[in-house]
Amino acid sequence: LEYLAAEILELAGNAARDNKKNRINPRHVQLAVRNDEELNKLLAGVTIAQGGVLPNIHNMLLPKKAPGPVAGTPVSGKKGASQSQEY
Repeated sequence: LEYLAAEILELAGNAARDNKKNRINPRHVQLAVRNDEELNKLLAGVTIAQGGVLPNIHNMLLPKKAPGPVAGTPVSGKKGASQSQEY
């Protein structure tokens, strides 16, 4: 039991430090538990009050990336520039 408490407090402390906070609040405990595979499995059926949810945005909702330059085309604005640089 002591090891379990120490593990959760250590991960929650790291989450608090990542958020530039000095105190551990339920949100930090939630982030610590849900980001750790084994703790998440152990506490899968547990609801942490005031813990919130993990930030997650589905890939389908993200904006499409603009097509970049095609591979093999010169990026520099010089005309007649050589593609290879042999020395």
